[in-house]
Amino acid sequence: LPNAVITRIIKEALPDGVNISKEARSAISRAASVFVLYATSCANNFAMKGKRKTLNAGDVLSAMEEMEFQRFVAPLKESLEVYRREQKGKKEARKDKDKKADSEEQDKSREEDNDDDDERMEEEEQNDEEEVDN
Repeated sequence: LPNAVITRIIKEALPDGVNISKEARSAISRAASVFVLYATSCANNFAMKGKRKTLNAGDVLSAMEEMEFQRFVAPLKESLEVYRREQKGKKEARKDKDKKADSEEQDKSREEDNDDDDERMEEEEQNDEEEVDN
């Protein structure tokens, strides 16, 4: 894991004024990597039981329970719900933006069609006038 990320997480967890050595930071980084690998392996077992190749959030939550990290399940579920709401909001915002862009494009196309019609009518009027003059 990137040292900058590990350092930021450590600083957020510790009170102000507490320092951590490079050696301790390295040990925490390794421990975090091992934890991620173990959690992934457990989650993969749940996916395989479900005859799937893709891990999903439910697999991770089940893995956390199996690993006896039940106290993290509730906060993880809350974070997952927040994430899903954010993603849904972004998706809806993109849809609204796309609809608005399509609507504006159609309006512009209509205006161009009207301009073309106006030009044709002017040309026809000019042709009619020329025919009358001749």
